[in-house]
Amino acid sequence: MTNFLDEITWNEDGLLPAVAQDANTGRVLMVAWMNRKALSLTAKEHRAIYWSRSRKKIWRKGEESGHVQQVKEIRLDCDADVIVLQIEQIGGIACHTGRESCFYRVLRDGEWHTVDPVLKNPGDIYS
Repeated sequence: MTNFLDEITWNEDGLLPAVAQDANTGRVLMVAWMNRKALSLTAKEHRAIYWSRSRKKIWRKGEESGHVQQVKEIRLDCDADVIVLQIEQIGGIACHTGRESCFYRVLRDGEWHTVDPVLKNPGDIYS
């Protein structure tokens, strides 16, 4: 039997984009990266675990903020190079800015407008 990780088309850095989508509302909350270990751990623990490109290490979503993502389902796209995580966002905040989603700006008339409120001050989340 083939390991499910061998069926993925990893990029040149050994990474795969992962879209975190709210399993109930369908809203896209964030996009991050996974390597083989992160995806393997995510599948095993049913918790979103990513690869931090800036810190060059495994990143368990919510390890500092408490905003854990419980994984309900993992889907692979037709090209086997992107996954979607259907998740339950614990605490209702996915973004490090204290918002529900990292996609909180909308393009209108050639300018970006912030349309989603800060639910919790990042200074209160990260100490």
